[in-house]
Amino acid sequence: MLMLSEPEIYQAFLSRTDVPGAIIGVRTTGVFCRTGCPARAPKFENCEFFDGAEAALRAGYRACKRCHPAGEDHALVRAVIALVEDSEDGRVDETALRAAGIDPSTARRRFKDRLGMSVADYARLRRLGLAAKAMADGASVIEAQLEAGFDSPSGFRSAYAKTFGQAPAKGTADPLFVDWLDMPVENGGGRMIVVADERALYLIEFVDRVKLPRQFERLRRIHGRAIVPGQTAVTQTIRREMEEYFAGVRRNFSVVIETAGTEFQSGVWDQLRTIPYGETWSYADLAVAIGNDKAVRAVASANGANGLAIVIPCHRVIASDGGLGGYAGGIDRKARLLALERAHLI
Repeated sequence: MLMLSEPEIYQAFLSRTDVPGAIIGVRTTGVFCRTGCPARAPKFENCEFFDGAEAALRAGYRACKRCHPAGEDHALVRAVIALVEDSEDGRVDETALRAAGIDPSTARRRFKDRLGMSVADYARLRRLGLAAKAMADGASVIEAQLEAGFDSPSGFRSAYAKTFGQAPAKGTADPLFVDWLDMPVENGGGRMIVVADERALYLIEFVDRVKLPRQFERLRRIHGRAIVPGQTAVTQTIRREMEEYFAGVRRNFSVVIETAGTEFQSGVWDQLRTIPYGETWSYADLAVAIGNDKAVRAVASANGANGLAIVIPCHRVIASDGGLGGYAGGIDRKARLLALERAHLI
């Protein structure tokens, strides 16, 4: 149990003071760090505080590769985390560690010292997401248990219930998977966060958006699904299509999208998708398009609530006087996105 308050832990983070057991999850990036992390400190309101790495993993965060751990342990633990992240099935055993030139006993000791768990514990938590997906796709509980690498049915049920808040069952909702993209800043890109499953894209936003934490928590609440680190076919598709968009060779996106707005918001978002590439509408134009020319302010609000940046092109809406108006991702980014599209209209 941590004896410091959240503000005190945050101050330790700002001063790069290592507080044993204290973990800070950064909502805007989905990464968790120790208080001695050398990375740039996030705002306090974007932080979530945990008593140990296991709690942060259960909450859907992935370990920061810069600060777990510091000093001479840094490279070793970072390498082990990379093995877990890159493994197709989430399994990292002693054979895999040795093949990577890592002594298993040293890895276990360093993980325990810095993350409060073994390599196997860390990998097991990551594999639970795969097990949940398997059951959602029709696999039996025993099939999911074996796929997740659990020898004990009771151990699997206990770990699953602890992570997802319910007992494992065939057909239960699988988790959503969060991943990160890096798009060219010079063209209006930057670090982006993606939430998807195998069917649809639920969120794609720039990580510096002010309202991103609120959108992230709203996804958890509305869909009732855990959000865990990982990739899906949709993640891979949107990564490729975003790369093509920022290269100026893609105008439309093929991914299936899943929105969760009010009837009014959904109507606005549908109209946004009809604005041609490289063109702009005013907020008043958008209000007329939805059949309510008096709803300019409501339209602007719905525009700002869009959680599928670029895919639903809210950046193509400007003020009636020709000014850029607002943009949750930043006015400079909006200008760069519009310039990118205009440059590739021919």
